[in-house]
Amino acid sequence: MADTVSKKVLMGGEFLIKDSQPEDIFIPEEWNEEQQMIRQTVIDFVEQMGNKGKKIENQVELMTQAGELGFLGCHIPDEYGGMLLDTNTVTMICEYIGGTYGGFSTSFAAHTGIGMLPILYFGSEELRNKYLPDLSNGIKFAAYCLTEPGSGSDALAAKTRADLTDDGNAYILNGQKMWISNAGFAHVFIVFAQVEGDKFTGFVVEADSEGISLGAEEDKMGIKGSSTRQVFFENVKVPKENILGEIGKGHLIAFNVLNIGRFKLGALTIGGCKMATNASIKYANERKQFKQPISNFGAIQHKLGEQAIRTFVLESSVYRLSDMLKDRKDNLVAEGKSYSDALLQAAEEYAVECALLKVYGSEAADFTIDEAVQIHGGYGFSEEYMVAGAYRDARINRIYEGTNEINRILSVSMLLKKAMKGQIDIVGPAWAVQKELASLPSNDISEGKYGQEKKAVKDFKKMLLMVAGYIAKEQMDGKLNLKEEQEILMNVSDMMMDCFNAESVLLRVEKISNMDGKVFQTAHDAILQTFIYDATARMVKSATDALASCAEGDMLNILLNGVKRFSKYPAKNVKQFRRKIAAYLISQNEYTL
Repeated sequence: MADTVSKKVLMGGEFLIKDSQPEDIFIPEEWNEEQQMIRQTVIDFVEQMGNKGKKIENQVELMTQAGELGFLGCHIPDEYGGMLLDTNTVTMICEYIGGTYGGFSTSFAAHTGIGMLPILYFGSEELRNKYLPDLSNGIKFAAYCLTEPGSGSDALAAKTRADLTDDGNAYILNGQKMWISNAGFAHVFIVFAQVEGDKFTGFVVEADSEGISLGAEEDKMGIKGSSTRQVFFENVKVPKENILGEIGKGHLIAFNVLNIGRFKLGALTIGGCKMATNASIKYANERKQFKQPISNFGAIQHKLGEQAIRTFVLESSVYRLSDMLKDRKDNLVAEGKSYSDALLQAAEEYAVECALLKVYGSEAADFTIDEAVQIHGGYGFSEEYMVAGAYRDARINRIYEGTNEINRILSVSMLLKKAMKGQIDIVGPAWAVQKELASLPSNDISEGKYGQEKKAVKDFKKMLLMVAGYIAKEQMDGKLNLKEEQEILMNVSDMMMDCFNAESVLLRVEKISNMDGKVFQTAHDAILQTFIYDATARMVKSATDALASCAEGDMLNILLNGVKRFSKYPAKNVKQFRRKIAAYLISQNEYTL
């Protein structure tokens, strides 16, 4: 089902300097018949799972079922035992699995992502043929052993050693790993160790190897159904053929696998957002106070409307990026790259966007679930209702796959690095914005129904380029050391996130408006306008904070005038917009946007 049509797509980070059109993106409203069938299969699996995912002892059974249905190998080529589906369909599977709070989604993600992809990306043909078929079909399961007691975000500081045996045929591993998802039932470990003490390298290690022992299951705040244990290696012998990639190049494995892991986490959080929003709608319709459903009250409608906005925006951005990953991968395959190399390079190309959506998705899920607890009132604090457990489970999303702070900083530093390497021209567009500031403002608005929104998105990009251009110049002139200015980097990252999200939801809503049999258009338009109105305020705040941190005097005033110039989106009755969104959801008694 993989799509091999070659077409021109934006490169990573280019969304900041190039405009896209509705026809350039994929939206969930375009699922074909086969994709709809797969979607229903995933939904049935999730519904039949019920509460099983909340218990560790059920994980092997559920993972085995997922393997039999093809979910574990849906991203793996046929020759390695998978049933390769197109990227958008794989994203959809992740989305619905993401609605299974309790631990299963963690087990699934750890196995299919960071567990299997190192072998697909960096394993020899022998390793791929040996391990991927069983991992794809749910016969064996994988875990990823990177974090140590003294190395989390600073993964290269790992102390686990790998020393070559005297006969040169194997390595002896000694060390300790912690927070290892799936450790309790995994058959295969992806382990990172320092060869000869200073060459960070990846290995495939069989879990039943002599010298491996496990710590007790961690007593976690959430995702209690997932297995999380320490793994100890004491003189564990690993054949040299089990090295992944090159000796000393383990960082390439860790970082590149995390790129796609961050994207998949963004996809998984869509399911969490929809689950929380559905629970909120149903409860608000059922719960009566003052002789009427609480869904009649404006304060509750505000919450339901905002839950829907964040869910819809996240979904729009995730599937936009999913399609970019698909198109980039397909183009590389058409150029002669192997599937695994194409998949790896596509994820590397969009590392900036993957980091941004990991952050937005995890924070959107936290928001929607927190609001679900609030809508449930006292019952939301009771284990009788699922939102209490979901509240705890969601909190880990902002920590693993790189903390949100790390991902915010990385998104900007990776973009600047691409610019310095000449892979993307930010200097030219930033200079054009500087010249525009010296001219009279233009009130031109694009023609068509969404003219104001299109102008707002263009202005968001200009504001961001103005800020990023200034701090980059200060860095080059030696007046600013961005490594020591993490707060500024996080301001810029938040602006990048709002730019990508605003354009993504604009393109989706415009594309829906041009489709035959369109529905919910009033709600969709309300989502678009409310998001851009709120994003304008966030953009102003982030830009002002960043500029005031590194500019002063006349220069600061000039730049702040630029912020005002690029934040002219008109005031909107967002109270009424949220009520319109909520009214539709309440009438449907579920999230159907």
